[in-house]
Amino acid sequence: MNAVLDHQADGDGRVRVSLSELVALRGRVARLRMPPQDSRATRIGAQSSRLYGRGMDYAESRAYQPGDDVRRMDWRLTARSGRLHTKLFQEEREGQLLILLDHNPSMRFGTRTRFKCVQAARAAALAAWYAIKAGERIGLVAFGENQYLQRPRGGVRGALDVCGMLAKCDAVPSNQSQPLSQALQHVIKLQHGANRALLISDGQSSDAPARDRLLEMMRHTAVRLLIVADVMELQAVPPGSYPIEYDGERRQLALHSLPQREAFQHSLGEGQARLAAMAASLGIPYRIIDTAADPLDAVSALLHNGGRSR
Repeated sequence: MNAVLDHQADGDGRVRVSLSELVALRGRVARLRMPPQDSRATRIGAQSSRLYGRGMDYAESRAYQPGDDVRRMDWRLTARSGRLHTKLFQEEREGQLLILLDHNPSMRFGTRTRFKCVQAARAAALAAWYAIKAGERIGLVAFGENQYLQRPRGGVRGALDVCGMLAKCDAVPSNQSQPLSQALQHVIKLQHGANRALLISDGQSSDAPARDRLLEMMRHTAVRLLIVADVMELQAVPPGSYPIEYDGERRQLALHSLPQREAFQHSLGEGQARLAAMAASLGIPYRIIDTAADPLDAVSALLHNGGRSR
């Protein structure tokens, strides 16, 4: 553990990622009661993954998605609901979680408690410790102007490697944005057999082609989404004058009328709304948290049962 901490100056946990905090989050996850594992996956590192194939047990049915094998159609549920549904099956294999972390410039913003990038790193570290506790291997891809890859690895060392990489990429801020579709196209080539993926983003880089890339990932990987937002991006601020600092310049932003405040909130929160709508249309479980929230509940819910909630 000390070797991981030695090579990186520790941040303050507000505008810079604190590596010591990311490592210490292991204790919080250690106290969690994990959901019972499927009896077919009791060996260490085994998970029930939802895949298509013969000789596997039926798991559940979900709404049909373009590209699904028509031989796996659930015709009874289709007839009852009036909507096409596909059967999903389970086989036992080693679980592997790949965290996709948005490292674009828009993440370096925050008006409450901490920057979005710091909150995203905390959520990613919790996900890493959760996956290791569940017996999964853990990997990380951070995307933006600079891309970082931590190949999947099991055990405590795997989670420590992810924490170290989170601090490393935070120390070199991105100045230019990378569209989400481009990042996902790169990730699809590097999935390394991951059966689960957790995308952590503020949605500002989401673009129309990202929908097809997500759909392509979903054919082989169970995708989950955690949207990180500032309070000002989620709701209209109270009337007043707000100090804004950008690129070393400080200015006052006057937001007094309701139309002004609503227009400002809409412009700031457009990315989150766009990505959430995209996830909902694809049936991707997602959660939205602000920068002051405790991300543990959202992360554990997504990795446990994929519940959708604000």
